[in-house]
Amino acid sequence: MTRTITPAVLYICAARSQDTPGLAVQRAEQEGRDFADHRGLHIGVEITDPFGEPDPQKRSGWMRVREMAERGEVEVVITRWPNALSPVSEWRYPELDHLGRHGAQLLFSWAPLGAMVGGGSTR
Repeated sequence: MTRTITPAVLYICAARSQDTPGLAVQRAEQEGRDFADHRGLHIGVEITDPFGEPDPQKRSGWMRVREMAERGEVEVVITRWPNALSPVSEWRYPELDHLGRHGAQLLFSWAPLGAMVGGGSTR
């Protein structure tokens, strides 16, 4: 029996404390790992951006996520909640479309949100 492994990236955009990971980053990391383990996803890479820039296309980490999707290196992007992508909802949709065009989807690891949208999927 062969088990396929779905390649995923854990994307974290959270506040940091004086150049060290703060509680928000630690929670996002642990939730993301637990979420992936529970769903049989393999996190190949963790990418972080500091919280503060609302435009995802102005963040180096998010641009790396986009490029991985374009190259077909990732099928799932895990992040804690929509504000990690952007606090401006209108800026999220083009990013979701971009991922979808390249065969990737965005899933939310925060349990209450995941339960509300059917397992955390944006598709």
